[in-house]
Amino acid sequence: MVAILLFVLAGLAEIGGGYLVWLWLREAKPLSYGIIGSLILIAYGIIPTLQSFPTFGRVYAAYGGIFIVLAVLWGWWVDKKTPDLYDWIGALICLIGVSVMLWGPRS
Repeated sequence: MVAILLFVLAGLAEIGGGYLVWLWLREAKPLSYGIIGSLILIAYGIIPTLQSFPTFGRVYAAYGGIFIVLAVLWGWWVDKKTPDLYDWIGALICLIGVSVMLWGPRS
């Protein structure tokens, strides 16, 4: 459960920080948006190191699946773009892939 929480925190930091930088550069928001977004992106880089899984590649591959799901949800809740059936199917496939990578039986 801690692993999922850390993946979600990392995803929110990446998406939230990136979104603030986007608003600063693309929508003429104040420089403070860019600075805060950049600091949040630094936190995003640190959070995955707290994972207990042994390899960088596995952690980041699994995180990628969680990121996809969070990006779909962010688009729905923040940008008000309703995901379609194929967005949800794709997100589910990603979660299945994450589960296999992290918790599949290994010898």
